[in-house]
Formats: sequence, C-alpha cells, structure tokens
Amino acid sequence: MPAIPRSYVAAFRLLIAAAAVTGITIECAHFPPLRVFTYFTVLTNAAIALTFAWSAYRTWTRRPPIPPLIHGAVLLCIVITGLVYHLVLANDASDFSESEALGARTGALAFSNQLLHTVTPLTVVLDWLLLTAPGRFPWRYAGQWLLLPLAYFAFALIRGPFSGYPYPFLDVDTRGYPATLLTALLLALAFAALSLLLILLDHHRPSPRRNRISPSAPRPLK
Repeated sequence: MPAIPRSYVAAFRLLIAAAAVTGITIECAHFPPLRVFTYFTVLTNAAIALTFAWSAYRTWTRRPPIPPLIHGAVLLCIVITGLVYHLVLANDASDFSESEALGARTGALAFSNQLLHTVTPLTVVLDWLLLTAPGRFPWRYAGQWLLLPLAYFAFALIRGPFSGYPYPFLDVDTRGYPATLLTALLLALAFAALSLLLILLDHHRPSPRRNRISPSAPRPLK
C-alpha cells in the first residue's frame, strides 16, 4: 500500500468534520436546536466535528496525533451511533423500530440522516483502520470510554419526565422503569463488549504505511 500524503489525510479528516457539521446544521434548520442536541447521535457527531477538525489541523502542521483516549472515545460513540441506528431504530424486525418515521424523511432531512448515522460512522472507522497507528489503546480505556454513554443515559432519564425521552428504548412512560433499566443494562454490556473489541482489534490490526514526509530515495546534494 503506497504511503498517503499528509495533506490527503488532513483533507479526509476535515471532510469527516464537515459531514458531521452539515448533518447537524440541517437538523437545527428544521427542529429547535435545544431539542436537536438532546440526541446521542447529534452530541456524538458534534464531538466528531471538533475532534476531526483538530486532528486535521495537527496532521497538516505535522504535530503528534490527538490523544488516544479522546480518539477512542469518539470512535466508540460513533460506532454505537451507527449500530443502534441500523440494527435497532431503522430495522423493521426490532421492537424499537422507527423505520416508518425515518422513511417519512425526505430531501435535506433524509440526507442529514445518512450523514449522521452512516457516513460519519463509516469514515471514522476507515480513518482509524487505515490512517492511524495501531496499539494506541490500553485496556483500561474500555471502562473510561463507557462513562460517556452512561452519562447520556442518566441525562436522558433525568430530562425525560419534563421534555420527553429521545429514544423509544429509553421511554420510561411507555415501558416503565424495570424494562427500561433492563434494556439499558443489556446495552451497557453490549457497549462494554464493543469497547473491548475495538481495543483488541487495535492491538492486532496491521500498521498502515506512514505518511510520506520526505522522499525515501537518496538525492544528490545541491
């Protein structure tokens, strides 16, 4: 695999940030921003936008990569976003399917839906697999990363009685606390397994070719 120029890597990461910003902007143009930012999807994509804009800058200026704790945290959250959307919310076979409401989205809203739930998860994973060095995630990060979805779960339950629950599997009014807490526990176990899997893959995936900074072949002195 040929080395990828640093400028291309920076541009790719900037495009990831731009995709996240575009999706969030479209959502805010159609719905109240305070409501939009109650969704895990939007909060995660906002974190992706900030993190990858920062990463693009550091890549362009030849600075060290962003801290692996931050990189892994946003990676886990955006993978959760993509998996929950496609396996739970947009899946007709799921007990929590919202495929009918999602299918009613057209035009810009359908576009933003794909940006936030498909494009950013896939491109962030590709960036991790193809453009970053392996072995940067220690095992202790698994528990630290989980604090973010757990904090969101607490936020959703506290806010829900006043302004509504953002996701059907967190809707205490419909399902009751026992069923909701059981679902949350199962999701937490799944997310814990996912974080461990990401670390395992990070330790065993092949190392991508380093970005070419200077020509490798010797050149005569001028």
